[in-house]
Amino acid sequence: MLTPGMNQSAVRRVNTSVVLRALAVSAGPTTLTALADQAGLSRRTIELILDSLVEAGWVAELDRVPVSGSAGRPARRYELRAEHALLAAACITTSGASAVVADVRGRILGRAQGPLRAYQDPQVTLDDAAALVLQALEDAGGSVDRLRAGAVAGGGAIDDEGVVRRLVHTTHWEGVHLPEELNRRIPMPWFADNDTNLGALAERWRGVAGDHDNVVWAILGNRTGLGILIRGAVHRGLDGAAGEIVEARSIPTASVENHPVAWLSSPEPAERAVALARCEAARAGEPSALAEVGEFVENIASILTILSWTVAPSLIVLGGGLEDAADVLLPRVREAMLDARAPAIELRATVLGRDAALVGAVKLALDRMDTELFGPLVPRA
Repeated sequence: MLTPGMNQSAVRRVNTSVVLRALAVSAGPTTLTALADQAGLSRRTIELILDSLVEAGWVAELDRVPVSGSAGRPARRYELRAEHALLAAACITTSGASAVVADVRGRILGRAQGPLRAYQDPQVTLDDAAALVLQALEDAGGSVDRLRAGAVAGGGAIDDEGVVRRLVHTTHWEGVHLPEELNRRIPMPWFADNDTNLGALAERWRGVAGDHDNVVWAILGNRTGLGILIRGAVHRGLDGAAGEIVEARSIPTASVENHPVAWLSSPEPAERAVALARCEAARAGEPSALAEVGEFVENIASILTILSWTVAPSLIVLGGGLEDAADVLLPRVREAMLDARAPAIELRATVLGRDAALVGAVKLALDRMDTELFGPLVPRA
């Protein structure tokens, strides 16, 4: 996989990163042949890389297992030794923050969550988020020296560098460089993205969108935002503004944000409890609750119908709390979109729950995996 302008050392560094990523995201042990096919590299190149990773202790070669019905030699199988490195992920809302620590296979090992002291003060809030990461690290039984990278999920338009460009209802966060600020608190490489973008990324990795390339992950109601995947990659748009439809005055996102059923997506537990109670009343056939659900469904369907004729994904996933009333919402939204003659886009509810943005943040860090962050270093020329 030679690239013009790259010397052999640089090529090997890139190829080693490709192999590390492939091992990290695989569901289990992987054969040499499968790795070669996935990475688009020759078997000999893969074999040399794997030998160096095994020697350094980052990869284990497992016992060979004969292939059923084959007279050939058993396949060589490899597995990443995930305990060698840890990843951190944090998610910040207007009222609280949460954090997880995971291994490099994406398995969550430790958790922490808590309220924010002052959301309008980015420095205090990032102090709180960093403290929760360290609590999650302690819960995982890990140490700071094993942390290799982290990612943070936040609200608003966040650009490719991790700088908050715009956040609805406040200007205090504008210009905050999230990776640099978190690096000052916990020194290691950090990355950042919008929470709905990371929800979409997580859904395709570990959720219900694994069989789709063009996906919209939607929070609607009290909170509103869209994460958009095009050909499997997050579409951020100019300055990370893609999906921030709460800022679009012509789209009726705010018309129901304070209605009880719309509190399904609220960051406040007390409001979510009210919303769940109203959905339960709707299940029981209470007329006023059914009317509230109907109004909320009409709002959701109007927004998703616009999406169906603009982004035109093959799948829309409802998350951010809407999944807790999927049985109430999804059939009605499907019917409303059918009545609106929208394209036949599939609708599903997330299976990741409140972990979606955190899982997506772990995946973001894994996607940036490089030998400089994980595994033995390959010297630069």
